[in-house]
Amino acid sequence: MEASKIVLVGAGNVATHLGRALRQAGHDIIQVYSRTEESARTLAGQLETGFTVQMDEVRTDAELYVVAVKDDALAEVLPRLVRCSPTALYVHTAGSISIDVWKGLTSRYGVLYPLQTFSRRRPVDFAEIPCFVEARTAADTEYLLRLAGGLSQCVYEATSAQRLYLHVAAVFACNFTNHLYAVCQQLLEEHGLPFEVMLPLIDETARKVHQLPPAEAQTGPARRGDTTVMEHHLQLLHDRPELAAVYDILSKSIYSMTHHD
Repeated sequence: MEASKIVLVGAGNVATHLGRALRQAGHDIIQVYSRTEESARTLAGQLETGFTVQMDEVRTDAELYVVAVKDDALAEVLPRLVRCSPTALYVHTAGSISIDVWKGLTSRYGVLYPLQTFSRRRPVDFAEIPCFVEARTAADTEYLLRLAGGLSQCVYEATSAQRLYLHVAAVFACNFTNHLYAVCQQLLEEHGLPFEVMLPLIDETARKVHQLPPAEAQTGPARRGDTTVMEHHLQLLHDRPELAAVYDILSKSIYSMTHHD
């Protein structure tokens, strides 16, 4: 598709990776806006463009405004942003926020949601990131599909309701899993063991679900229904009741899912 003139609103993790991908795809990032000058200056430098920390200085000649800010900042940012141009397309990148957040503010709007965990210092291959789009009109949906198709090999349409389930599912797959890694590290280090010993196990667990359904790939005492081992583990966690509760809840969930027949 032809290059678009884009203003990037936000300078955090999502904005950083999405901005890089858009620029690499040949689009013209004409400005970065952020309330934090250091973040705006850093990202604008990477994208070789200008920046502002004042909403009334956001450029008005963009074709697309991409809003990648914290969810709780949208209510403040959007009504002010749409004053920039009555004809441009506006999209946000939030997984759990409905497209209707734009309703009544402007006539052309949508969502571009990349499903990935982003950290500014860690590079990602955007071509492998699933991107989900939604727009108010068929024409803008087609535009976003083409735009996302230039960034990723995995592009889908998804309604706001579907995207909400994508987001909650991602919390289980990513955020909760990573927290359990942190719990694992804490337990090991408290007993003089390095977290690195778990990395081959973590890697193989992730690799398996590329080839097996997760329920089929499940192993461990809860999968086997080994109550003796589970009771012993709970005894080890007696001084950490919050972790014991998590262990018990997850064990019951595993057993229920893998012994549903």
